[in-house]
Amino acid sequence: MGDRRFRLVDVFGLEHLTGNPLAVVVDSEGLTTEEMLDVTRWLGFSETTFLAPPVSQEADYAVRIFTLAGELPFAGHPTLGSCHVWQTLADESRDEIVQQCGLGLVRVRRDGDRYAFAAPPLIRSGPVDDDFLQTVATVLGIRDGDIIDSRWVDNGPGWVGVMLADADAVLALRPDFSLRGDEEQLDIGVVGMYPEGGETSYEVRAFFSDQHGAMVEDPVTGSLNASVAQWMLDSGRVERSYVASQGTAIGRSGRVHVTPEDDGVVWIGGRVFDVVRGELTGMSQT
Repeated sequence: MGDRRFRLVDVFGLEHLTGNPLAVVVDSEGLTTEEMLDVTRWLGFSETTFLAPPVSQEADYAVRIFTLAGELPFAGHPTLGSCHVWQTLADESRDEIVQQCGLGLVRVRRDGDRYAFAAPPLIRSGPVDDDFLQTVATVLGIRDGDIIDSRWVDNGPGWVGVMLADADAVLALRPDFSLRGDEEQLDIGVVGMYPEGGETSYEVRAFFSDQHGAMVEDPVTGSLNASVAQWMLDSGRVERSYVASQGTAIGRSGRVHVTPEDDGVVWIGGRVFDVVRGELTGMSQT
């Protein structure tokens, strides 16, 4: 048994303690998948990550990403927070880092106190089945006609995206997750536009299932914002960089910076703040 270093960081916040918290276990070698899941559930954050040496020679570090329900191949705010912790502890000053995760290799770059990842390709896209969309509308407490557009925007977690008339409609949502019917997994991303000329272009909300099957709202979600950005760009709704707001409805001030480049890469960025440094005690050691 031994101690393992960990960090708590805040990701995507406009200021300190306004974004999405993340726990990063630095010394994860020798931990089993079950132990990682136990740590994740005990800490209780939406995600906890575990750093390890990479297998790929192209990567700088490897990370395993866990939610309360299980392991994810990729997630956004865990990618930025993990990169920040790895880079800080490695005393590495390069502007671009390569992360290895379940989805493969993900590029991450740093610009001052802001990190950004290259949005991975979607593993599922296209139209949403009418019956499934009806379930989504019912859960959100809206009519079918309130959904302006919809699309599968899954880059790993399983997101379905729906667009409402505007940001006010997104903020007004009062979902009732007891109405989900037989859908065991329901990961919903909702987006609505703000008037032109404001600080942010879109309001985003994210709802997903926890380990008990209950639905919760995520404060700020990098993976969803990445796939929504690809959707908005592909549909021609945006042609340039923008900032999305998330977490407003639950008292957070998340800011996600979306930057498309000429080579087709879409960068998803935000600030990362250090919050807590500590050790997990009594964990197994190899």
